[in-house]
Amino acid sequence: MTASELFHVFESARDVPLGLRMIIGISGFTDAGGSYALIGENIFTNLETDLIVQFSNDDLLDYRSRRPVVYFERDHISDYQPAVLGIYLVKDEAGEQFLFLHGYEPDFKWDSFVEAFEALIDTFAVSEVNWVHSIPFPIPHTRNLGVTVSGNRKDLIDRYSEWKPETQVPGNVLHLIEHRLTQLEIPCAGFVLLVPHYLADSEYPQVGITAFELISAATNLIFPTDSLREQNQKFVANLDKQMTENQELARMVESLEQGYKSERFGPIKTPITPSEQPLPSAEDIASDIEDYLAARRRNNAEESDN
Repeated sequence: MTASELFHVFESARDVPLGLRMIIGISGFTDAGGSYALIGENIFTNLETDLIVQFSNDDLLDYRSRRPVVYFERDHISDYQPAVLGIYLVKDEAGEQFLFLHGYEPDFKWDSFVEAFEALIDTFAVSEVNWVHSIPFPIPHTRNLGVTVSGNRKDLIDRYSEWKPETQVPGNVLHLIEHRLTQLEIPCAGFVLLVPHYLADSEYPQVGITAFELISAATNLIFPTDSLREQNQKFVANLDKQMTENQELARMVESLEQGYKSERFGPIKTPITPSEQPLPSAEDIASDIEDYLAARRRNNAEESDN
C-alpha cells in the first residue's frame, strides 16, 4: 500500500489556496482538561468548515478500542457514525483560511500515516504547522496554565515555554510529525499545556481558552472564545465553592501555591516542588467537578427542551 492510499481527497480541495497554515488537534493517550474536545467543539460550532481530506479508518483505526457510534431506533439501526480523521478547510472570525487536522490518533501505521501527511503538506504547500496537547501537572488552578513548547519556532519557545525538561516520555504521533517537519525545515511548534492534575479528568474551559490564545499568537488567526470564557467563570466559581467545603482540596491548592512562592523556584515560569503533604487522588477531587459538569449538561438539556 502506498501512502496516497491512506486518504481520500474530496473535489472541494481543488479550490484550497496554497500556502495556508495548519493547526493539528487530535486525540492521544492524554487529554488533560479536555483540550481536544474543547478545541474541536469550538471550531466546528462557531466557524465555517469543509472536510477536504479523509484518512482511511480501515487502515488506521482499531475499531474494538474505539467503537463507532450506532443509533438504535426501537427495532432497527437508524444510523451509523464512524470516526473521522481528516483535514478541514476553516475560516477564522476574520475570514482568514487555515487547515485543521482533526480526529483520532492513528492506532496503526504511524510511519505510513506521517508519510501520507508529508505528501499532503507538499500538495497544499502548507506554510507552517502548530499543534496543541495537554498533560496533567502539579500546578494550582489559581495560576495561569503552564506550557512547554517544542519544535523549530525559537521565537515561540523563548516567549512561551515555561518548562524545558530533559526526559523520556511516551511518544504520540504528534511528536513524530513534529520530528519529521523539523527535518524538512517546515516551521512548526507544539504547545503542551500543563493542566492542574486534579482537573485532568474534567473538561476545564480555561484549557481551550489558553490553547486558542497560543494558536493565535503563533498564527495571527482569530477564534471565538466568549462562550468558553463564560463557561470558565462558572467552572472556577464552582471550584472555589468546592474549596471552601473541601479542606483537603484547599490544603492541596495552598501547598501547590507555596511551591510557586518558594525562593528556590520563584513565582512563575518554573516547575513546582513536590508537596510534602499527602495529596488526595485526582479521582476523589474531580468527582465534585464532574457532578457540576453533569448538572450543567442537564440544565442545558432542560433549557433546550423548553
